[in-house]
Amino acid sequence: MVYLIVVAHPDDEILGAGATMYKLVKDEHFVNVCILSGEVNARNNRPSIDELNDDVHSSLKLLGVKKIIKGNFPNIEFNTVPHLQLVQFIEKTIVETKAEVIFTHHPADLNNDHLHTSLACQAAVRLFQRRPDINPIKELLFMEILSATDWSLNKAINQFNPNTYIEVGEEAIDQKIKALAQYRGVMRDYPHPRSSEALKGLALYRGGQAGMNYAEAFESVFRRGL
Repeated sequence: MVYLIVVAHPDDEILGAGATMYKLVKDEHFVNVCILSGEVNARNNRPSIDELNDDVHSSLKLLGVKKIIKGNFPNIEFNTVPHLQLVQFIEKTIVETKAEVIFTHHPADLNNDHLHTSLACQAAVRLFQRRPDINPIKELLFMEILSATDWSLNKAINQFNPNTYIEVGEEAIDQKIKALAQYRGVMRDYPHPRSSEALKGLALYRGGQAGMNYAEAFESVFRRGL
């Protein structure tokens, strides 16, 4: 199976599905990552672009990711980008990777770029309806990103509602934390949500919900077949 993680910024992919990516690769699936704002110019204390690129590659190498595709859309300004440009970039990535299952942001995330990534991804997965040469995706899932999904304060919008739990085990969670730590300046001390304690605690909580030994939770919003 070929999996594609579509995110707005570097490190979102680790926060949302790092342990799942590691597990999928160990189970001999192919995992690819698409980062729409590859340079994140508005990020506080961002390292040099060369250092950031090194961080991305060293982080995703730890998880066994096959291919990394980066765009240069403006950080925290996706609302200024024509929707079609985002959609077409994701469509090209789907074609290039032959993606079968896609993970992306939840549309209720506080972060503006997450919202527009999610909307564009929802449109892009319909590509098979316009292109008969493209196989339909099998599933689309939303991820939860600590410090973004948990801050979806507008109760008029449907909040993240997990209905799919993937058991990953402690080894995969430790590898997720190690991968996130490759990003300079991203990890924080507890009780910040980007601390190792918070990340591990969330995996314990989601695992406890589903009777699993550590888990990452997702909201499956489109699925074909059993």
